Amino acid sequence: MEPAPAYFDSASSEPLHPAARAAFEAALGTAYADARRLHGPARHARIVLDNARAVVAECLRVRPDEVTFTPSGTHAVHLGLLGLLAGRRRGEGRTVVHSAVEHSAVLHAATWSQAPTASVPVDATGRVDPRKVAEAALGVDGGAGVLAVQTANHEVGTLQPVADVAAAVPAAPLFTDACASLGRLPLPAGWSAAAGSAHKWGGPAGVGVLLVRKGARWRNPFPGDDRVDERTIGFENVPAALAAAAALQAVVAEAEETNRRQHALVDRVRAAAAAVPDTEVVGAPEDRLPHLVTFSCLYLDGEALVTELDRQGFGVASGSACTASTLEPSHVLAAMGALTHGNVRVSLTRETTAEQVDAFCRVLPEVVGRLRREGRTP
Repeated sequence: MEPAPAYFDSASSEPLHPAARAAFEAALGTAYADARRLHGPARHARIVLDNARAVVAECLRVRPDEVTFTPSGTHAVHLGLLGLLAGRRRGEGRTVVHSAVEHSAVLHAATWSQAPTASVPVDATGRVDPRKVAEAALGVDGGAGVLAVQTANHEVGTLQPVADVAAAVPAAPLFTDACASLGRLPLPAGWSAAAGSAHKWGGPAGVGVLLVRKGARWRNPFPGDDRVDERTIGFENVPAALAAAAALQAVVAEAEETNRRQHALVDRVRAAAAAVPDTEVVGAPEDRLPHLVTFSCLYLDGEALVTELDRQGFGVASGSACTASTLEPSHVLAAMGALTHGNVRVSLTRETTAEQVDAFCRVLPEVVGRLRREGRTP
């Protein structure tokens, strides 16, 4: 008997963790008030929000006052990067020095700031060299204003040497986009601000996490409101924040076992993809996220492959030229020198089984071969 259809796109969004669902439902009826008011319901909402912040802080090994809930991971990215840039003093460098494989949210924020930018190339696995970051930082007027180096790449899974970059350029604050790794791997050292997204670890969508290190010079880059905490904009979704915290607590507790199991399953996918003629597995083979692999199939349109795999019951994503939201080639794959067509990203959920992975590995060669025979080329 073939296994049930498999969702292999947790890098876009992990299914809601049962702990998140239970916490959200429990808080819906009680944590509805404005946590900044003084009446009883508001005080209760404040307790729930503070508890959620404390849980997130404990899971990430940071201080509770370094944690702020935001309306999304993208908003946390924008606040983190632009806030560090806004915190620079007159006469200090303003250039945003970033790796060439940063998420588009980072690149768009840097462009929006109108600050000068310097892109640092990566190697064929997608990893940036700290020495090249240091060279780029020294080569811009006034030195770097902010460094932007992600914790792990969202398309190919390669881990970045964040701590080494921070040590190589100690004069500039470092922002790390940790949306792809939070809940799976510990935060690296050296960051001044970091961002995460709850739906990537099994929390609800619409909750981001901004981390600003105590003592970092950070200033709100956007218009504020009447909140005392300048990092908070608007009314927090308290039940969703609690759900995000509950999911994070659960996945961190399970992370060692989950990572070991997923790493072994991804090794099977990597081997199966590498065995398909004219197919290249991209990204670091070991120093990577445990649940994610991307491969490139020559002479094949990535969207056609994604569509056909979906018909076979496997929900995967594409990092190729055309996705559901853009017609532009993947800048990540281009920076690595990999094919920007014929790419598939497989990212396992915490519930993915060996049977589902084995079924995928059996189907993949047949699907690739058939599409090539049909001439489904880019």
